[in-house]
Amino acid sequence: VQLQAFGGGLVQAGDSLRLSCVASGRGFSRLHIGWFRQAPGKEREFVAAMQWRGDTSYAERSVKGRFTISRDNAKNTAYLQMNTLRLDDTAVYYCAAATSGSYYLSRSDTYDYWGQGTQVTVSS
Repeated sequence: VQLQAFGGGLVQAGDSLRLSCVASGRGFSRLHIGWFRQAPGKEREFVAAMQWRGDTSYAERSVKGRFTISRDNAKNTAYLQMNTLRLDDTAVYYCAAATSGSYYLSRSDTYDYWGQGTQVTVSS
């Protein structure tokens, strides 16, 4: 499985942005999906995740109520809708996919596949 994340860009604080993660290869519908981000000088951190059934999702505390993860299995695509963006949301955003570990989706080592990252820059 190969993942490609895109949709990043330069936006102003308060704006919205939707990231997409397109998967190639088989089995996307059975993969758990996660989004992580890494800001300059900081470690990669968990943002949001969704189990393969699509009925359970998780989000990091600072993005709850602002970011929404979703998926469209027919399109082999996952999304991260980001609303009310803040300066501290600036980071490279990565999508990832896991074949197992549904209880550990906030951990980066759960994931088997990673996309290349897309830059999100929020300005004042």
